Amino acid sequence: SIRDMQSLESLDLSKNMLYGEIPQSLSDLSSLSFLNLSYNNLMGRIPLGTQLGTLYDQNHHLYDGNDGLCGPPLPKSCYKSDASEQGHLMRSKQGFDIGPFSIGVAMGFMAGLWIVFYALLFMKTWRVAYFCLLDKVYDEVCVIAVFGWARLTGRTDARLLMSQVAWSSIDSDESYE
Repeated sequence: SIRDMQSLESLDLSKNMLYGEIPQSLSDLSSLSFLNLSYNNLMGRIPLGTQLGTLYDQNHHLYDGNDGLCGPPLPKSCYKSDASEQGHLMRSKQGFDIGPFSIGVAMGFMAGLWIVFYALLFMKTWRVAYFCLLDKVYDEVCVIAVFGWARLTGRTDARLLMSQVAWSSIDSDESYE
């Protein structure tokens, strides 16, 4: 492990596609005089220790390209509000971006809508069944609305209201052929 390398003086791990947190044992290496961890996918709090602080003072590009890192000596804090931002950065580094995903969902929705539209356009039995279903749903909604309104207003003549609704729907009934 890194902890056993007490005589290590220089360590360059830049551009190695490393991910995760920086181990605390790295800050215990007292002989380390050069460290470069730039351009990896490191995330989390930078371990506290005088050695890493001294190395950062010598090389300010030590943590460049690791957008998930936070805490001193970097200006980015490690509060919980930043955790969602770090998660978003990790997802975008791993190839998950919301833009193409939402475009794919929209295209799938449109394709499904067009399939249903063409099925209703060219298949008469489906079209008749679909509009009969719509009529039944409309009638149920009207019944629920009329009885609900009668209950709210305290009227007891809901049956009279229903007969008026039924006659008005019969008057406006059209053939589907």
